[in-house]
Amino acid sequence: MGEIVQISVIMGVYNPKDPERFFRAVRSIVSQTFSDWELILYDDGSKEPYRQTIRQAADMDKRIVLIRGEKNRGLAYGLNQCLRRAVGRYIARMDDDDVAREDRLEKQLRFLELHPGYQWVGSNVELIDRRGVWGCRKVPAVPGKRDFLFTSPYIHPTVLFHKRVLQENGGYNTAKEYLLCEDYELFMRLHKRGYQGYNIQDTLLQYTEDYKAHKKRTYRRRIREMKMRYQGFRRLGILNGGTFHHVLRPLLAGAIPAGPRHYIKKRMKGWKGWEKREKTSTENI
Repeated sequence: MGEIVQISVIMGVYNPKDPERFFRAVRSIVSQTFSDWELILYDDGSKEPYRQTIRQAADMDKRIVLIRGEKNRGLAYGLNQCLRRAVGRYIARMDDDDVAREDRLEKQLRFLELHPGYQWVGSNVELIDRRGVWGCRKVPAVPGKRDFLFTSPYIHPTVLFHKRVLQENGGYNTAKEYLLCEDYELFMRLHKRGYQGYNIQDTLLQYTEDYKAHKKRTYRRRIREMKMRYQGFRRLGILNGGTFHHVLRPLLAGAIPAGPRHYIKKRMKGWKGWEKREKTSTENI
């Protein structure tokens, strides 16, 4: 695709072990009420038969572009490759196991066009696993610096950016110390530089949060997040004696095994994460 489109949706994929879930994510973009988009799939060095699965997904629609990486380099690297290829005026994020509501792109694009003071827009999400919707997560409409103390106040796969914001700020940081924390680091960096995002107070995406997702949050990843929090909080000017315990939150949450962590969240089926953040210590589990 050489012509300009309004929105480039970018998705990194690596060895999609659940083809049904992956195809469902891609179909949710193909089925959007807004049609002027391209979907860029970055295959991050997958092996067979997963490569074939990704090729099958790319064949769903002529607006899907497939980029093949020869080795696994991580999500941040893959997303930067997508950004270099993207021709859209806006960049939408999407993960390979989530489901976008059919009017997601239409609603977010309309918001950014009507509100030029914001450089990106996200939304709330429904939480899903194999059994369906089991809860929700709300994020603040207009996040401030202190909202980063708890967790990222933007849910990455819900966000639609002005492309120039990502281009002007170097895209995603591929440094190893930010591996699997690249979105958190990006949003803190943008806030530090004076940019502002907004979260539509509606659920425009179903976000996969299951046992496997908790299991991926390894001790090593939690150490990286702790270091990233320390650096980010300091740069934002919100690190002090009264906030330092938030730096340690990933390690404290990691003391609970993956199974019980997921069970705790499922028991909180009507969970409103940001409304209850002062009452619960499980938000960042």
